[in-house]
Amino acid sequence: MSAIYRLCEGTDGCLVSVLDILSVLPANKKFTPEKVENVLNELHYDGYFDLISSMRKGEKTFVITLKESGLAFKRTAKQKQRDVAFKIFLAFIGAVATFIFGLILNALS
Repeated sequence: MSAIYRLCEGTDGCLVSVLDILSVLPANKKFTPEKVENVLNELHYDGYFDLISSMRKGEKTFVITLKESGLAFKRTAKQKQRDVAFKIFLAFIGAVATFIFGLILNALS
């Protein structure tokens, strides 16, 4: 989804080919054009965007129109990162409190 979001560059839609999508994906990910099409269809079914496929100069292209959840993708990703950081922070505070509580109990006995 981040590749689609990057290709649409803040607009609510874009016209892309499979090769355009492959060019912005990380090199260490081994995507084939068929896998990209499958992922696009899955994201469409999940409600991130509307997807229309067409042929342009003999190349299969996709018209992508971002829906509300697609437009909110970056914000949602940042919120998930904050949630994970907060949970790690809470776990750290819990570990410190447990350690201090254990020291107090050892000092009393």
